[in-house]
Amino acid sequence: MSVLVFIELEDGKIKKSSREAIAYGAAIGEVTALALGSASNDELASAGENGATRVLHVADERLNAGLIQPFAEVISSVFASSGASILVTAKSSLADAVVGRVAVKSGASLASNVSALPDTSNGFVVKQSIYTGKATANMSLTSDKKILAIKKNAIELKTGGATASVEATSVSLDDAWFGAKIISSEKAEGDVLLPEADIVVSGGRGLKGPENWGMIEDLAKTLGAATGCSKPVSDMDWRPHHEHVGQTGVKVSPTLYIAVGISGAIQHLAGVNSSKYIVVINKDADAPFFKAADYGIVGDAFEVLPKLNEALKKALA
Repeated sequence: MSVLVFIELEDGKIKKSSREAIAYGAAIGEVTALALGSASNDELASAGENGATRVLHVADERLNAGLIQPFAEVISSVFASSGASILVTAKSSLADAVVGRVAVKSGASLASNVSALPDTSNGFVVKQSIYTGKATANMSLTSDKKILAIKKNAIELKTGGATASVEATSVSLDDAWFGAKIISSEKAEGDVLLPEADIVVSGGRGLKGPENWGMIEDLAKTLGAATGCSKPVSDMDWRPHHEHVGQTGVKVSPTLYIAVGISGAIQHLAGVNSSKYIVVINKDADAPFFKAADYGIVGDAFEVLPKLNEALKKALA
């Protein structure tokens, strides 16, 4: 089965979520990856580590802006010419806007937020995460062409594959596709950003004030993690709003989510329940978050965090 995987680039680097999409595609067929915009051949060739056999590169610098229409047009064109029957992409804000247009242009069935490999024992059925992760749905895709937007952590990231070949690919780009222009953009600050973080350390009102956030930042630095917070914390301006994790904030899907002093309101859980493992630290043994936790520590954060951080530093040294 021939699979085309659209890989997203950030500053010329392949996003981790796109590497997961490559690994997903490699589990169901032979993968050709597609990259749009500027990137080095060495970086693109590294997609082979995750399971791609070759990478098609449309290097036009105008694609660096990530505009929706040209992306949809180029991906649709390559999807048609590649002979692939399945297009796989990581689920992201960009992909959400692009793949619907590609589905219409290509006449493909589309499933988003896919959380497992397809079941092909009786047709082509995929499992989707729905209702902010509270339930799953099985969707049967019946079109000859299919598009799958993969939820983060849906499959274990494959590494250690051979180097992929990189082929410069020419696609005719219509100037009319670039009618929109991004005049400015602001990115959240931090060493590790929430949407791409593999580990997230979040704090809530249990930390009692912004002056105590050093404990969260120290633990995050030890683990190479991003920092987050609950909605009340951002509402009180203890932390910037781009760190707000939850249903109305940033939804995260890290391998490890550590919640410190957060009670576990349903709105917060909706933003983190795609995490692979959840660790809760709270002195209230009846905090609702413990019901969703894989591991829990009942204790005062002001006592637990410094000891945990020191133990981790020794273990990771």
